[in-house]
Amino acid sequence: MNFYHSTHRHYCGIDLHARSLYVCILDQQGEVLLHKEIKARPEPLLTLLEPFRDDLVVGVEC
Repeated sequence: MNFYHSTHRHYCGIDLHARSLYVCILDQQGEVLLHKEIKARPEPLLTLLEPFRDDLVVGVEC
C-alpha cells in the first residue's frame, strides 16, 4: 500500500468465515457506520453495501 494515497468516503472491512461475514463500515473520520454479521452469500452483502457503494474501499480478511 506504499503507492496508494487516495481517500474515500467509506471504508469496509470484511472478516470471512465459512457461513458468515462480519462487515464493518467506517466513514472518513473513522466513525463506525455499520457493524453487522450476515450470511456468507452474495445477496445479503450486496444489499448491505448498496448505500455506500458510490465511494467505497473494501478490505477482506480470511
